[in-house]
Amino acid sequence: MKNALDSAGCEERCKNRPRSHCFPGKSVVPETQANPRPDNSRLSNGLGFASLFNIIDRAYSRGTGFMDITKFAIPEIIFGRGSLNYAGQCALRLGAKKVFLVSDEGIEEVGWLQRLMDVLEKEGIKWVYYPGVTSNPRDFQVEQGAQLYSKNGTDVIIAIGGGSAMDTAKGIAIIASNGGRIRDYEGANRVQRPLPPMMLITTTAGSGSDISQFCIITDMKRGVKMSIITRTLVPNISIVDPLILRTKTESLIIQSAVDALAHAIEAYMSRIASPFTEIHSLRAIDLILANLQRAVATRSLDSLEQLSIASVSASMAFSNAGLGAEHALAHALGGHFDMRHGIVHPILLTSVMRFNMGINPQRMADIGRLILKRQVGSDEDTALAGIEKLEEFFASFDVALRLSQLIPESERHHLEPLCKMAVHDACNLTNPRPATWEEFYRICEEVW
Repeated sequence: MKNALDSAGCEERCKNRPRSHCFPGKSVVPETQANPRPDNSRLSNGLGFASLFNIIDRAYSRGTGFMDITKFAIPEIIFGRGSLNYAGQCALRLGAKKVFLVSDEGIEEVGWLQRLMDVLEKEGIKWVYYPGVTSNPRDFQVEQGAQLYSKNGTDVIIAIGGGSAMDTAKGIAIIASNGGRIRDYEGANRVQRPLPPMMLITTTAGSGSDISQFCIITDMKRGVKMSIITRTLVPNISIVDPLILRTKTESLIIQSAVDALAHAIEAYMSRIASPFTEIHSLRAIDLILANLQRAVATRSLDSLEQLSIASVSASMAFSNAGLGAEHALAHALGGHFDMRHGIVHPILLTSVMRFNMGINPQRMADIGRLILKRQVGSDEDTALAGIEKLEEFFASFDVALRLSQLIPESERHHLEPLCKMAVHDACNLTNPRPATWEEFYRICEEVW
């Protein structure tokens, strides 16, 4: 059975099914994993699971009680302080003899790449290192990496870094096993052959590339970020070591967490959200709101660990439910203006939430209750108050809040063609209602 995102018919099948799950296949529920810290709910200072389940129960009382067939795909996840030390053993389980390492200068400078190399060497594993990673990875970098992978007879692909390093590794894996150019695989379900084994080690708490079936690569000719979505991009193993976050700058902690927050919110609003994604969306929102300010102010390892948990939850949600119009527009803007992905979310997210509220006010009110910790009048009142509270939350950080802070007036004329480009981003398909280019443009004008 085909994934519903592989055809234009998804829109028609989904439009009258507010709780539809358009990923046909065998229903898969992830195995229960031991909680690395039993007191997580206390540390988060958030609502806790009881309130999250109340929100989900309220949402289901509005539904038909009928659930379509769904699927839920995640990698094996190795989580915890010091989990990087298990990278060698994990690589051996994947058959590693000579691995292909992907990372960047920043990870080299702070010593995490060398730490990984030492762990691999201890297990007798050789490596070839590819440092060709930049923020917003380019198509030619991916294609050069694939040539190096094939030329050196490497096997397992291991990336350590943020979303850029991990997406570069995924792109390399696609070309190494399927050939062609990376632009050939833009969209959903265009990768036909299995990929080399992959182990991804995240150094941020936000991108979600170590969990998801997404890969974002910039097409330099068109100046756009391409969304590549396929189940084969889910890595074999994800390693999440919160200790790594201690070396991140304040701006990267904020950008990563806000990216995860956008993932969680858009996944919850998605037309193909399921019970398996919704609980992760809500938990991620709760943890980020409860821990980000403290993590920035104190660098508390407990708070950083909670952000890591939130990122994993948000990633499991959006990987299986898709994203929305906010990410579609962020990809178009980021690809053209070469801006870091996380920097644009505090600008766009609340405006897109207002746009989506009119389509599904009940689900937006669920998010509002989570933000506010209470109901405020009607569902519409609660949703609007939650969005306003989220804007206050963003304003508490040293981040840009208007598009004009990132884009000079002389470049404003690019917005219309970029909005027309955003319409075709795969993320727009799973928005509660796909936005038109005119609606995207009005959002840009609103946040300018």
